[in-house]
Amino acid sequence: MKELVLKAIKAMEQAYTPYSHFQVGAALLTEEGRIYTGCNIENAAYTPTNCAERTAFFKAVSEGERNFKAIAIVGGKDGVLTTYTPPCGVCRQVMMEFCNPKTFRIFLAKSTEEIREMTLEELLPQGFGPMDLKEGDDK
Repeated sequence: MKELVLKAIKAMEQAYTPYSHFQVGAALLTEEGRIYTGCNIENAAYTPTNCAERTAFFKAVSEGERNFKAIAIVGGKDGVLTTYTPPCGVCRQVMMEFCNPKTFRIFLAKSTEEIREMTLEELLPQGFGPMDLKEGDDK
């Protein structure tokens, strides 16, 4: 858990945030033990901005990964960790696409000592995912 948080803090240093100055870093752990990092990347048009969590997921998926265990997320104004930084709704939906909501763990950290842990299901109750589109599934 602490290793993931440290990697997320390091990833946060690469954030491109000339507008909000709120930097976010994420470290995504695969079931096989590989770690993919991501940072938020802003855009003057705002809508094309990409969150740290999605950056990490898209890097991993583009390398063939499909099985994920956990993610650590950190953030703060001007790169100073000040608050817990939960993922936005779009990032939660991306997690639903690739993760088991009952077992995928999310670590929100303000430091390597101040860490909150939850499952995706706790963060996104009754989420919509691939299982909802399978035929004959009564959920």
